[in-house]
Amino acid sequence: MADRPPYQLSRDAFGRLIFTSQNGEVHEGIVPVRAFPITAPEHAIALVDQHGHELAWIEQLGGLPDELRMIIEAELASREFVPEILRIRSASSFATPSTWQVETDRGDTSFILKGEEDIRRLTPAELLITDSHGVYYLIRDRFGLDHPSRKILDRFL
Repeated sequence: MADRPPYQLSRDAFGRLIFTSQNGEVHEGIVPVRAFPITAPEHAIALVDQHGHELAWIEQLGGLPDELRMIIEAELASREFVPEILRIRSASSFATPSTWQVETDRGDTSFILKGEEDIRRLTPAELLITDSHGVYYLIRDRFGLDHPSRKILDRFL
């Protein structure tokens, strides 16, 4: 059984998260923020108020009581959108900006890569690509992509 933290979480009539501290202090509209959303999504989560002030720190999401964990997981899922690229179908040119046609775990899409600096290495195999609108795309294992995808990607790395 997980230990009860020194705070409570609930939702208001508008679905926003309400944080109530052990001493009864109430904060509305709090947001859970992952410190390492790609590499350690279940660890190091802060609960922050509307002004960005940290109210609580969660070392491991799995260590929370089920009710609290489910509230935080639902809130994170509603806020986070990081499609995983499964295949790169084409790039309009090998100079940037270039339009990429990709297959993701959320379906086919296209985006504009402004520059090579928008491809960030997280680990030797993992890449995070930011498109011209600020949407992040994850390549979990660049070495596991099919040969044509790796060939296109290598031109930009």
